[in-house]
Amino acid sequence: MSSSFAIGGDLSVGRLGYGAMQLTGPGFFGYPTDQDGAVAVLRRAVERGVTLIDTADAYGPFVTDELIRRALHPYPRDLVIATKVGVSRPRPGEWVPVGRPEYLRQQTELSLRVLGLDRIDLLQLHRVDPHVPIEDQVGTLADLRREGKVRHIGLSEVTVEQVRAAQAVTPIASVQNLFNLTDRTAADVLEYAEREGIAFIPWYPLAGTGLPDPDGAVAAIAAGHGASINQLALAWLLRRSPVMLPIPGTRSTAHLEENLAASSITLTDDEFAVLEKVA
Repeated sequence: MSSSFAIGGDLSVGRLGYGAMQLTGPGFFGYPTDQDGAVAVLRRAVERGVTLIDTADAYGPFVTDELIRRALHPYPRDLVIATKVGVSRPRPGEWVPVGRPEYLRQQTELSLRVLGLDRIDLLQLHRVDPHVPIEDQVGTLADLRREGKVRHIGLSEVTVEQVRAAQAVTPIASVQNLFNLTDRTAADVLEYAEREGIAFIPWYPLAGTGLPDPDGAVAAIAAGHGASINQLALAWLLRRSPVMLPIPGTRSTAHLEENLAASSITLTDDEFAVLEKVA
């Protein structure tokens, strides 16, 4: 199992990254209570070899971007910061897709400024706005790429048909959809990503603690590896597909260490087969 993947064919990252969404206040709005702790988690992630950090203008809004810059700027040369635009946050807990070209451009410019970047390595459309043609939304990101402000373009929470529509406008380097041990409804999108060589970034990758385990087989696998169920969930994702790039998030350095340790778990064929069947 390869430990790295080249996003867009030329942007190599470690396959187990870090998602910054948890580094916000209640309702993913405002700053966390412990900002120093958030900075410490980000720095420890990079110290431990994480080279892919996922953020979004909507997280806070801009809270995680500001914390990332505070913690890590000037950035290591091998660090890839993937961000997203296309969602407005009127209030805590509310997420509203906004795909108007002028809004996407405005938010990208703000992301560049807050993160302290000249170019965003991976800019993803956070959600497809049903009120704006997807060609116009992706076309705006393609314009930004031509202007040198974006290196690669990705999508989030999309169908295979939407990926194809976007590819008709510009190359697509990544897809970020909900996918984990207990929710595999995006399996068709994952299979398409594999065929196309597109990175698949599963959000909410740690949904594993509620697994049905009537015969104790999952618990036995965890015990055999000295691992937690969440660590098994990450190890399963990494084994599941070579294009899979999980980005588990946490505001705890101890939990961060636990998540990263999952990359050292090698599931046998039989163990993988058990986990394939449990959902």
